[in-house]
Amino acid sequence: MTKKIFEVPLYPYVRSPDQDAEKAVRHKVVVAGAGPIGLAAAIELAMQDIEVVVVDDNDKVSWGSRAVCYAKRPLEILDRIGCGDQFVDKGVQWHVGKVFFDERQVYQFDLLPEDGHKRPAFINLQQYYFEEYLVDRVKELQAQGKPIEIRGNNKVVSVDQSSDVATVELETPEGNYIVEADWAIACDGAASPIRSMMGLDFVGRVFEDNFLIADVIMDADFPTERWFWFDPPFNRGQSALLHKQPDNVWRIDLQLGWDIDKEAEKKPENVIPRLKAMLGEDVKFELEWVSIYTFQCRRMEQFRKGRVIFAGDSAHQVSPFGARGANSGLQDTDNLIWKLKLVMDGKAPVNLLDSYDEERIYAAEENIMNSSRATDFITPKSAISRVFRDAVLDLSEQVEFARPLVNSGRLSVPATYDGSSLNSPDTAGMPARSRPGSPASDAPTANGYLLDQLGNSFQLLAVNADVPDTVEVNGITISALRVEANDEMKARYLGEKDSAVYLMRPDQHVAARWESYDGDQVIKAMNRTIGILEQEAAQ
Repeated sequence: MTKKIFEVPLYPYVRSPDQDAEKAVRHKVVVAGAGPIGLAAAIELAMQDIEVVVVDDNDKVSWGSRAVCYAKRPLEILDRIGCGDQFVDKGVQWHVGKVFFDERQVYQFDLLPEDGHKRPAFINLQQYYFEEYLVDRVKELQAQGKPIEIRGNNKVVSVDQSSDVATVELETPEGNYIVEADWAIACDGAASPIRSMMGLDFVGRVFEDNFLIADVIMDADFPTERWFWFDPPFNRGQSALLHKQPDNVWRIDLQLGWDIDKEAEKKPENVIPRLKAMLGEDVKFELEWVSIYTFQCRRMEQFRKGRVIFAGDSAHQVSPFGARGANSGLQDTDNLIWKLKLVMDGKAPVNLLDSYDEERIYAAEENIMNSSRATDFITPKSAISRVFRDAVLDLSEQVEFARPLVNSGRLSVPATYDGSSLNSPDTAGMPARSRPGSPASDAPTANGYLLDQLGNSFQLLAVNADVPDTVEVNGITISALRVEANDEMKARYLGEKDSAVYLMRPDQHVAARWESYDGDQVIKAMNRTIGILEQEAAQ
């Protein structure tokens, strides 16, 4: 590595005027946790001109790469909050994965088989870079006068709330103080102290298996692909994973089993022989980071409790295979902030926030299901399950029908909120990939990529259709984005139709669609999307 950014305070403790105030200072939003999810939430709030304070008991980025793989949809979210280029430029791009059984390659997949997308299927990037770039973005926003602040060495020690305020006590090197917030967002990780303080817990499964994570620095000529082994000769009866990261850092996951001494397994004298068995005795490498993790697929029963909202690992946990942790956390904040903005501005009822619970719990359940299935395939729980798995792997080398059954971790894809209360009924007969609840598919247009033209606002996406420049609903302006259909737009948005009008949410998910513009239908759909019931809209 060229620099050890995880050793340098990026947001060192500075005494805040709040600590000298006679009574608790009230803020619009307090975000607990300056990891990827907390920083992304705060950045989007500031971009919406909502005053936000981020507090963290640390003063620097996380040590260890932790989250590594970032999917196309989160990269598009990072574009929208103004920092996607930095991530993609530094990250290692990949889209091909290979699966091995013993020493044989039995399966290969491509995560982005079609052209016409700005962003790659995945990048690999150490979490410390991820956090550093988000801190850089915070500083850019501060320079622009946006209302955002990070307070390092500010540890949350208690949270209380009433119907209209959350009260947060913070511990600092110079003593404790209290702040108030209209809303508090808990992004304080899987162990979430705030969740514990509020007497809340997870529901779900903890799997009886452990994996060793090792980030090693080495020069190697492996291609930039995801390689996964079942029952390899260097880790018999178990599995292994190899990923390339920037700076010649490689992520290696080795399955260890359940009954192990975790502290002993992390010692270099035990880690290094395992890695040499995998890489070869002559390969020179340096350990950067070692950890042990246990598969967990769990979530909170509710992500919002009054004035406190949970996002990311504090709200849900899944096993790392599939890259659903940070990816789904970024989609949490993507779903939440536009709704919170409307509620705070008085343009939507507070019950709109119930749809955050509805939609992101739906997404969490989908992730937990996929992660649990992957875990059951990777670590069979019975002899007959192992026979079935091994037969699938053997067959997949030769026959097509077996390959969809191979599960080395279904890779993260964005949730389509089918059945969401915010969706309007769909009778358009257009491509299923762009149905209400789905994230917008990128496509090239005459003015650049489509998703670069969608953003933090409601829009009418008109494909070969006439629409007004703006439509006003409940004090919200819906602007028009007109696009002439090319082959990609036809395939992704029209299908067999000649024209289409899409009502797009600020998070770039489809709220409703029609073959042509109908003002009454747009108003009706818009009210539904912001949580206003039909009888309320009629009054």
